Amino acid sequence: MDVIPAIDILDGRCVRLYQGDYQQSEVFGEDPVEVAQRWYSQGAKYLHVVDLDGAKEGKPQNLKVIEAIARSIPIRVQMGGGLRDRESILSVLNSGVSRVIVGTAAVENSQLIAEICAEFPEQIMIGIDARDGKVATRGWLETSEVMAVDLAKRMTSVGIAGIIYTDIYRDGTMQGPNIEALRQLAENVDVPVIASGGISSIADLLNLLSLESVGVKGAIVGKSIYTGAIQLPEAIRAVGNGRWQDVIDGSAIA
Repeated sequence: MDVIPAIDILDGRCVRLYQGDYQQSEVFGEDPVEVAQRWYSQGAKYLHVVDLDGAKEGKPQNLKVIEAIARSIPIRVQMGGGLRDRESILSVLNSGVSRVIVGTAAVENSQLIAEICAEFPEQIMIGIDARDGKVATRGWLETSEVMAVDLAKRMTSVGIAGIIYTDIYRDGTMQGPNIEALRQLAENVDVPVIASGGISSIADLLNLLSLESVGVKGAIVGKSIYTGAIQLPEAIRAVGNGRWQDVIDGSAIA
C-alpha cells in the first residue's frame, strides 16, 4: 500500500486545516518546495498536493508553486483544488503534475469528466470528500445531496483512474480513518481507492492495509507526519510502499 504525504497550500505556505475549516489552519512550512523535497528524501514515491486557495476560488491559485514542486523531484505528483474546467485541468497537467484530482466538477458537470477522461486517459482522479456520507463541494464549503457511493459508481463508468476518499469529519483530527465508509466505497467500485483523513498512527495504516484486498491501495498522511506522530520512513516500511499506480498504467517508479 502506498503512503502518500500531503502538501496543502494556502497563501503560498504549507498548512493543515482542521475538518476543512479555513479558519482553523496551522502553518507547517513557509516553502512547499522544501517540504516536498523533504518527503522525497524520506522515501515518498508519490505526493498529494492541494491548492486550498484554488478550491475556495474555483481556479488554481498556486500554480507556480505546484509546478516548482513537480519539477524539483523525480516522483509523481497528484494535485487537486479548483479544477472545475478543461482550461484549469490543462494548465495543471502542463505544469508537470502526473494526475489531477477533480471534485466539485464531478458533482456539477459529469459530462466534463467523461470528456477529459477520454482526452487524458489514466490521468484523471476523482476526489470524494464526504460529510455523513454526502459529497461536499467548493472547497468543502458546501454539502450536496449526492451520496459518496452513488457518485463513485457513476464516475467509474467514465474511465477515472482512481478515487481519493476523505471523511471531512476525520480530516486533521488525528482520530483515525473511517474504515467502514472506506470499505463500503471500495466494495462498490472497480478502481483503486486512496484513503484520506484522520490517519494518526502506524496502527491506523495497518488497519487500512486490511482493506487492500477490497481496493484501498493508498493512504494520504498529513498532520501526523508534520507533527511527528508518524515517521514517514517507518510508515513506508510498515505497510510496504506498493505500486497501486501500476494497476492503472502498467508503469513503475524506480
